[in-house]
Amino acid sequence: MSRVTVTGGAGFLGSNLARRLLDDGHEVSIVDDFSSGSIQNLSGLDIMQECLTGDLKEYRFAKESLRGAETVFHFAAEVGSVAYLHGSDARELAALQANLVIDANVFRACLENNVSSVIYASSVSVYPFDEQAGSHVQFREEDTERHLNPEGGYGWSKYMGEKQLTLMPDTVFGIARIFHAYGTNIYLRPDRSQVIASLIRKAVRFPREGFVIWGDGSQRRCFVYIDDAIDALMRLWVHAEKRGSITVNVGSTEEVTVRELARQIVSLSKKEIPLDFDESKPTGALNRMPNLERVKKTLDWAPTTSLSEGLAKTFEWAETRLAV
Repeated sequence: MSRVTVTGGAGFLGSNLARRLLDDGHEVSIVDDFSSGSIQNLSGLDIMQECLTGDLKEYRFAKESLRGAETVFHFAAEVGSVAYLHGSDARELAALQANLVIDANVFRACLENNVSSVIYASSVSVYPFDEQAGSHVQFREEDTERHLNPEGGYGWSKYMGEKQLTLMPDTVFGIARIFHAYGTNIYLRPDRSQVIASLIRKAVRFPREGFVIWGDGSQRRCFVYIDDAIDALMRLWVHAEKRGSITVNVGSTEEVTVRELARQIVSLSKKEIPLDFDESKPTGALNRMPNLERVKKTLDWAPTTSLSEGLAKTFEWAETRLAV
């Protein structure tokens, strides 16, 4: 049993990990400012007495909140939709600056509190953005060194977070470059939700909310269900502590266009919803597929939940959450 702190622990990724850690018998504390996370995400977890509320951009709070931790799963970050993160130069700058400060404070606090291991949630956004317009390109972990061009301020902040970890003495780390996780506790707020959550929210609320799809629907994505992603993170932790630091892609190679994704979500809604494409809106990258050879070889991990199965579970959860 380990003493584990999860930053961003009330968010989508953090709350699901906290549940798994508690089920496995670990001592868990959560750090969150609840700017995007929700107290609802912690429902049913006997953890509120170990939930610390504060801003990790304040170093004093960061240091105090990580005191006593043996392992830190660092998920806290400025996250959101394409428009929220990349809608203007001001948004790009805000994401870059906020995440750089959060990461610097957390990693410094880890060093000063003698935290032995750090598991970091990175992103597909660290990969060369200009190459994400290609057809069926699979990104390997070493591609960031071959050609450096992260996606905007958010991508640069995640790349710099990774670099900080590689320079930390006496700390083992695991970096998970996550390709579009989804599932229970996914962000449903319009300013925070990404494509699956956004389309599910619109389908549940239709016709009160229009079912508008950004772009022409030709963008291709690979999505990983949250239970599979959490399993990968747990295996990454074990590997880091037993065999040393490592960076891996976490995702799926089951590719789908946004147009087909929208059709599947409409089908789950059992409503007659026309697909309304707004090609004036930003669409993000055209292609994002991970190469999973390293994670399969080193962690013996591969996703087991199909997109259709995961979407059904997520839609059922979202209907309940949005009805509250």
